[in-house]
Amino acid sequence: MSYRVKMLWDAEADVWVATSEDVPGLVLESGSFDALLERIKYAIPELIELNGQKPSAYNITFLAERNEQVAVYG
Repeated sequence: MSYRVKMLWDAEADVWVATSEDVPGLVLESGSFDALLERIKYAIPELIELNGQKPSAYNITFLAERNEQVAVYG
């Protein structure tokens, strides 16, 4: 199985937020991008099992987006 996870930066909360249409119930956040990746890797198998599926292997595609406003000086 293959799962897509969206990771968006929430500048107001100063955290990365992960969600997935492929994995019902997946909503995680962390101030660290790398820490969130690790949490997702552990959460997906648990959620898959809770959702009644039992894949023996799976692939995760991470889609990350972060927008920043940059001031122009000069």
